[in-house]
Amino acid sequence: MKKSAATKRHLATSPFKAPVTPPLKEFAVGDRVSHDMYGLGRVIGVEEGIAVLVDFSSAQERILSPYAKLNKL
Repeated sequence: MKKSAATKRHLATSPFKAPVTPPLKEFAVGDRVSHDMYGLGRVIGVEEGIAVLVDFSSAQERILSPYAKLNKL
């Protein structure tokens, strides 16, 4: 029997520290970015908190949040 990969909630009385959630990445139109698979590109569209549209010169890709492989240069 497999358990689901749901996140566990942190109890206030726990002696362990709560897991730290990394801040959300924010991108603006015109930002230069690097993607692990697609390479260098420029942000050409932003859907707040949902996705960014990036022009990688060879293709335009819609990268969904949380932007794990996308880094701002």
